[in-house]
Amino acid sequence: MGAAQSFRDMCDSTKNTNVRLSLPAVCVVWQIAMIILFGVFIRYDEESDPHWIEHKKHNNLTDIQNDFYFRYPSFQDVHVMIFVGFGFLMTFLKRYSFGGVGFNFLIAGFGLQWALVMQGWFHSLDTDGKIKIGVENLINADFCVAGCLIAYGALLGKVSPVQLLVLTLFGVTLFAVEEFIILNLIHARDAGGSMVIHTFGAYYGLSISWMLYRPNLDQSSRLQGSVYHSDVFAMIGTLFLWMFWPSFNSAIADHGDGQHRAAINTYLALASTVLTTVAVSSLFQKHGKLDMVHIQNSTLAGGVAVGTAAEFMLMPYGALIVGFCCGIISTLGYIYISPFMEKYMKIQDTCGIHNLHAMPGVIGGIVGAITAAAASESVYGHEGLVNTFDFKDAFANMVPTKQGGHQAGGLCVALIFGIGGGLIVGAILRLPIWGDPADDNCFDDEAYWELPEDEECIPPILQYNNHMRNKDVADTNFTMEPDPRTRS
Repeated sequence: MGAAQSFRDMCDSTKNTNVRLSLPAVCVVWQIAMIILFGVFIRYDEESDPHWIEHKKHNNLTDIQNDFYFRYPSFQDVHVMIFVGFGFLMTFLKRYSFGGVGFNFLIAGFGLQWALVMQGWFHSLDTDGKIKIGVENLINADFCVAGCLIAYGALLGKVSPVQLLVLTLFGVTLFAVEEFIILNLIHARDAGGSMVIHTFGAYYGLSISWMLYRPNLDQSSRLQGSVYHSDVFAMIGTLFLWMFWPSFNSAIADHGDGQHRAAINTYLALASTVLTTVAVSSLFQKHGKLDMVHIQNSTLAGGVAVGTAAEFMLMPYGALIVGFCCGIISTLGYIYISPFMEKYMKIQDTCGIHNLHAMPGVIGGIVGAITAAAASESVYGHEGLVNTFDFKDAFANMVPTKQGGHQAGGLCVALIFGIGGGLIVGAILRLPIWGDPADDNCFDDEAYWELPEDEECIPPILQYNNHMRNKDVADTNFTMEPDPRTRS
């Protein structure tokens, strides 16, 4: 008991946000480590190697059949979501826009390199001991980074950049392991990552937030809100995410009908979520006014929830139902569940990732399990069923009902890795060596960024009016020109 109390006292000691030595050291050392690892392990795959010409001739292929031309448009959409969508969505805090978009950039820049190595060891390791990468590896690396960015949403404004790099190091590692277990060992299907990305990332971040609970965070309450322009910037992030989410859910689906179906299902689920979110937000707010928090976040919940079943025969009306339900659940989560979690569960969730990613991710896993269990040859056809659920090799004798159980098992693994990993990493991040801000200094860019001097708060038009009120018009440099439309 005494040792535990001593540990807590040590973790709660005086904060020092000066990361002048620790941040450069971590960035440089880890980048050098990436260079070494890439030099030892990473090579181009056969479709990005100069030997593609011989491979193409030997297999009677054409350049247009190179995977780059199929995958790159989706990769670019996903890349925009990672850097612009997630980045700007986190700029809603009035004094933490630099940290929102800048630290998002930092996490992604490091995370995608580490993800290529970690995922490569599990999925792309060749017989010569080298990891062969192509455009699909880049997409999967972005997916891996997305899990860490989701976790960051729960911690926004409360952690240092060094802590975020540590979070990313462990987050990518855990992601690669749970992804391999879910997709390869359990053989669950999860094209859009409802389980592997959203459920894992959300509960990873929430568990860390619980471990880093700040009882005196109300000392920074003056900075926790938004202002008009910060909400507009965050809405830009929402729109980028909303527009490109069909690409996110279909990016690594099989070419052809599965990829096509995934885009359609996501498109419809997102559209349905918008109307439901607006309805619930208006219904539960005073005077029927809309809350921008709901519009920025809950309108995306349908894209999260449809991810696992995106390539299945969910049917268009099924996608609309998923979006409809998630719009209700996510919006009510912001209204009721987030305050409950902070007050009674000691989980301070800055961005509300429990409502946007955690609950919709779990719903997506459940929808995927039900849809898989209900699959039949009469709906998919024999070849379609085999192709959609990859009933080949060791899983050639799998039946849909059993596949549904495997889908549910995948959801459980994502929850275990997210919660368990978050508790362990949270304990590490509690150590008083990372330069995190004090309770009264959270949600403020000034702790880690050089800021421009604050401009005069008077809007320019009012400033001009005040100036002209005390100035004779004859003293100005303005001259009155006749309206050219009145000239003869």
